[in-house]
Amino acid sequence: MNVKTLILFLCVGSVSVSAQKTYQLESPDKKLQTVVTIGDDIRFSMMHEGSEVLASSPISMTLQNGVVLGEKPRVSKVMRGVADKSIPSPLYKKSEVQDVYNEVTFAFRGNYGLVFRAYNDGLAYRFTTKMKDSIVVVDEEAYFNFPADYSAFAPYVNNTKATFEEQYMNSFEQPYVYEPITKLNSKRLMFLPLLVELEGGKKLCITEADLEDYPGMFLNNSTTQPALKPVFAPYPKVKKQGGHNNLQILVEEREHYIAKTKGTRSFPWRVFVVSAEDRQLADCDMVYRLASPCRVKDLSWIKPGKVAWEWWNDWNIDGVDFRAGINNDTYKYYIDFASEHGIEYVILDEGWAVNLKADLMQVIPEINLQELVDYGKLKNVGIILWAGYYAFDRDMENVVKHYAEMGVKGFKVDFMDRDDQEMINFLYRAAETCARYQMMVDFHGICKPTGLQRTYPNVINYEGVYGLENLKWAAQTHDMPKYDVTIPFIRMLAGPMDYTQGAMRNAIRSNYFPVNSEPMSQGTRCHQLATYVIFESPLNMLCDNPSNYRREAECTNFIADIPTVWDKTVALDGKVGEYVAIARQHGNEWYVGALTNWDARELTLDLSFLGEGNYTLELFKDGINADRAARDYKKEVIPVPADRKVTIKMAPGGGWAAKIYK
Repeated sequence: MNVKTLILFLCVGSVSVSAQKTYQLESPDKKLQTVVTIGDDIRFSMMHEGSEVLASSPISMTLQNGVVLGEKPRVSKVMRGVADKSIPSPLYKKSEVQDVYNEVTFAFRGNYGLVFRAYNDGLAYRFTTKMKDSIVVVDEEAYFNFPADYSAFAPYVNNTKATFEEQYMNSFEQPYVYEPITKLNSKRLMFLPLLVELEGGKKLCITEADLEDYPGMFLNNSTTQPALKPVFAPYPKVKKQGGHNNLQILVEEREHYIAKTKGTRSFPWRVFVVSAEDRQLADCDMVYRLASPCRVKDLSWIKPGKVAWEWWNDWNIDGVDFRAGINNDTYKYYIDFASEHGIEYVILDEGWAVNLKADLMQVIPEINLQELVDYGKLKNVGIILWAGYYAFDRDMENVVKHYAEMGVKGFKVDFMDRDDQEMINFLYRAAETCARYQMMVDFHGICKPTGLQRTYPNVINYEGVYGLENLKWAAQTHDMPKYDVTIPFIRMLAGPMDYTQGAMRNAIRSNYFPVNSEPMSQGTRCHQLATYVIFESPLNMLCDNPSNYRREAECTNFIADIPTVWDKTVALDGKVGEYVAIARQHGNEWYVGALTNWDARELTLDLSFLGEGNYTLELFKDGINADRAARDYKKEVIPVPADRKVTIKMAPGGGWAAKIYK
């Protein structure tokens, strides 16, 4: 420690509690400024290129012993740091992530601290503690104040019951409302990520990262001033088995605290991503950077890829001489289809285990799992099993060990529908257990990702999205194309999405209707094709049935060949709720996708990222009659223009997708 540093620490430690001191933190490019004010409490504010993003906002944490971290704080030490490094990310939307930031760390008397970290694209902060034994957190408080009553893209929980206590259990799947902050429904919780529209077209996306041994954060609004405040589900106290086919644990009573945890630890990051242009949100690495490093030493066995999926299409194949359904003949048909197209996996969704038993060792007599695994191995197709949460959790070690030894490649675990501390801990236990047996896991019926996919890369996908499955029952008034051009800027910022796309029955707005056994998508065929490029999804479903795909060989070949992890990602253009265009590179090939809402649209895409050389563009575009028959499309193979500019036209609810190669 040099003399100047020693003097600084001594002076800072002698500040009285009634005094007020400010500390400034800038992003590496100096466009984002954060001011931390320490007086009778702790507050922070944010500016971006001279415009206020967040007004002075207080933060604190209350422990069960009555101690409030952040009340009358006394600083004992201030440390500053910088980082400029890259993080290998082999199973992500790019092969490496740049981790460049400035940081300030505060140590306070009372054995706690705060870390603020400024990136060029946002700010994050987290509490830390250095206390003996365990601690009980009653609440983590904040009041995120905005300088004006900005409008927000907010997803409410899909549980509309009267109290927050009853709303904590939900599937984290809802479209967005767009309202001024004070006009949002203060009686309903909102889940993350949530996007606030600032002045001048700038955006602020709020989420969290490194959520371990702690509950997830909801938001609630004030109706008297533009402010958002965190809400956390208290720890479960009284529980019972129930819910979907007895596969869930329902919380009947909760404790008066949100977490019981280690006394020495770092708490989750509170994340604020700032963008000057909407497209920047469609390629943001903030959550990945802030996650805990990888805990799996050998990643060679983790194989991302595509999945032929039977549940969405209701096992409704045709042109076969056996009765389609949950039986070996049907699954062998899916395996044959997957093998023909180089699709890596087939999933056995709900139905293969005996219903209402919550016992994954009880398999229905129509299914011989070992036979299917062996047949798939001959065809180079792996098997993934669906599992209800309670059935999986109650006997996790034995279940994972048994099916790993059988040759199953992973699990799709569903119906957690909570993000209290107990459930978050389950996610980590499941990830670690599956990793030990070299099994992948896809979490459904759960909150957004917060970086677990970096810590345990065998966590290959997350739901927490209002995916295509909802069109099996959603009302005609639901606007899926608008949602599709909203989530790349909000939900996808948190991490991968198991949206489960790939419909070959496509409908214009007036022709759509929900049907369970022969479901359709809203929007055009090319809209479906483009989602395979736009949506980040390392384990990506082909939701329609093999009979339909075999009738649509041209489209099927295209989506079956699209990679699911990437070397580079370039967000080309976009506006929240209107349109999006993204390019992704895998090896020597690039893929480009674009989507629009129900407005027909023309865009000029800049392909200058290709660099020098001659390139071929193999493209799929909406057909001239796609506004009447959504299945109408046209495939073309053309050279990439020398000026690297390509003008595309999309029909209402349309899309555009292309493969580019030298």
